[in-house]
Amino acid sequence: MNKSAKGFVREVSLPQIHDPRGDLTFVEGGNHIPFEIRRVYYLYNVPVDSERGGHAHRELEQVVFALSGSFRMRIDDGTTKSDYWLRDPRKGLYISKMIWREMDAFSQGAVCMVLASHRYDEADYFRNYDDFRAEVESHQA
Repeated sequence: MNKSAKGFVREVSLPQIHDPRGDLTFVEGGNHIPFEIRRVYYLYNVPVDSERGGHAHRELEQVVFALSGSFRMRIDDGTTKSDYWLRDPRKGLYISKMIWREMDAFSQGAVCMVLASHRYDEADYFRNYDDFRAEVESHQA
């Protein structure tokens, strides 16, 4: 687990039910996910050379899954940077508030699903990295 003064990142594992007809995985907000789910969205048809993300959130928490294929999550808490590869649909990455995230290296046919703690609110975003770093530094002083 990667911790910072404002946030942290950790792996989330979901249950898997094996069956000869195929496996089943389910997710329950407040149980498998450390918040009630307010929004679900997914990315697909992402060109393999594209980058997504490039922002942080003031309050929003997320869990990100690769439902199909793989991609890299580049995580930055303002002090430490880490890379996580998502490729198992049973394993997600919990990202708390005040964590900068970037996504790249999408495999062909990758599908990324995001479970979010809040509805969309543009005011919750840091879209400029320098503004994000300034906010992190102001809370470390």
